[in-house]
Amino acid sequence: MSEDHSTGTQVAAPEPAGRRKLIPAPWVFYPAAGLLVAFVVITAIIPEQMGDLIATANDTVVQDLGWYYIGLVAACVFFAIWIAVSPMGTIVLGKDPNDEPEFSIRSWFAMLFAAGMGIGLVFWGVAEPLNHYSVTPPGASAGTPAAAARSAMDVTFLHWGLHAWAIYVVVGLAIAYSVHRLGNPVSIRWALKPLLGDRIKGFWGDVIDVIAVLGTLFGVATSLGLGVTQIGAGLGYLEVIDEPTTWLLVLLIIVITAIAVTSVVTGVDKGIKWLSNINMGLAAAILVFVLIAGPTVFILSDFMTQVGSYLQNFFILTFNARPFQEEGAAWLGGWTTFYWGWWISWAPFVGVFIARISKGRTIRQFVTGVLLVPTLVTFLWFSVLGGTALHREVFGEGGLIAEDGSVSTNTALFQLFDTLPGATILSVLGITLIVIFFVTSSDSASFVVDMLSSGGDPNPPRWSRAFWGCVEGAVAAVLLVVGAQAAAADPEAGIDPLSALQTMAILLALPFSVVMVLLAVSTAKAVLKEQRVRQQKQREWFAERVAEHIENRS
Repeated sequence: MSEDHSTGTQVAAPEPAGRRKLIPAPWVFYPAAGLLVAFVVITAIIPEQMGDLIATANDTVVQDLGWYYIGLVAACVFFAIWIAVSPMGTIVLGKDPNDEPEFSIRSWFAMLFAAGMGIGLVFWGVAEPLNHYSVTPPGASAGTPAAAARSAMDVTFLHWGLHAWAIYVVVGLAIAYSVHRLGNPVSIRWALKPLLGDRIKGFWGDVIDVIAVLGTLFGVATSLGLGVTQIGAGLGYLEVIDEPTTWLLVLLIIVITAIAVTSVVTGVDKGIKWLSNINMGLAAAILVFVLIAGPTVFILSDFMTQVGSYLQNFFILTFNARPFQEEGAAWLGGWTTFYWGWWISWAPFVGVFIARISKGRTIRQFVTGVLLVPTLVTFLWFSVLGGTALHREVFGEGGLIAEDGSVSTNTALFQLFDTLPGATILSVLGITLIVIFFVTSSDSASFVVDMLSSGGDPNPPRWSRAFWGCVEGAVAAVLLVVGAQAAAADPEAGIDPLSALQTMAILLALPFSVVMVLLAVSTAKAVLKEQRVRQQKQREWFAERVAEHIENRS
């Protein structure tokens, strides 16, 4: 996997095999590994107490962070737009201003599309619009079924649109500029050098990388928890198993994590590419089939309408902290704040990926491509799957929302497939899609985390790749058990078994959100400085040309 995950950075030549350090960056690896292992062990020993602690954190911290995350993510959107439309947008992400992009525009867009797809889209593609339609977000319009459906899609587009990718722009651009323009190693700390100087080589640099590792691990663990929950629900829906118990889900995590660890250790580049291509093909096949088999004209009309509605209500959606609704804070903690925290925790991983594939692009191309391409693909995905589900509820036979108004989030995708031709085949393809997403996400995340914990080494040791892969699976498993126990202890409270995963993703994203602010300031400082130098050289060049012209005329 060295070719796919390498970064093209100008790092020192590796030491001979016999002299290579076992742990290249001990002050990052040991604290991050120690904290994560301690968390897994303590949570496994006293799951009930940890569940109570996480629930308290959710009530007293997470629900009070909505305004902060809303303001931060809005700032990311405006930062991305500002830097793209400014004169700095012409700066090339390469050592030489004449560097050509490594990948064709078609390949680059395809990889951005791949980065935009994941377990979350498969899990929430049907479930989120149905949830918002069934229980309208506080303060949203719900006078008619059509108004409720539109509000549901507006909020879904908010959570999966420009805001998510603006977060990745902030981190990805900082890393891309640091690596490709300045020739630094792949590390969050080095992207902060324009702001912090040589201090990034010491204690504070270690703290920054540890925060990035912890946040990424919990963000990926959340995705793995979502994926394995849906796999279990799908197997139960197909009657392959009687019921997806918690321990069966843990077993699934162990099995699939073992596959991912094998992949990341062997580094079979062609195998991962092969799996990724199959995944993209499966996702496209499911999308096209549902588009054709479902209400095609409605889906396309809804897609155009919802894009317009999203743009029209962009500012209202962006800044709505729902302060006048009694359930506003709780709703934000379960949806918007969770999503913003989830994206922030994924930002180091995705940032490294999009930085790697964007060498030779201008800043304007980078921002435009990263913001628009995955967003449009995601909007189409939700319009096809979520739109088909909403059409059935508003105009068709219904059945996807229970009589009590509840939505089976885990099985919503399979319930929709059951209303279409070839339901069993679609469900099998859906489960296969989730499994491969599980493997490729865990594989890639383990490699990126290992690079961050190895001081930016583009080819870290295999044993540590395996270690981080196992830790990801362990974190997902123990948090899934904690959430399930909390739900079982108080069935009437309606606790989601995934709540522990969601809460930890938000909490661990909090310290990295501070790092993101520093990354934005650091990037702005660096590109503004370069722009001043460029302008000075342009003025000098112009003055020389004018002097030559006057001299020639005289």
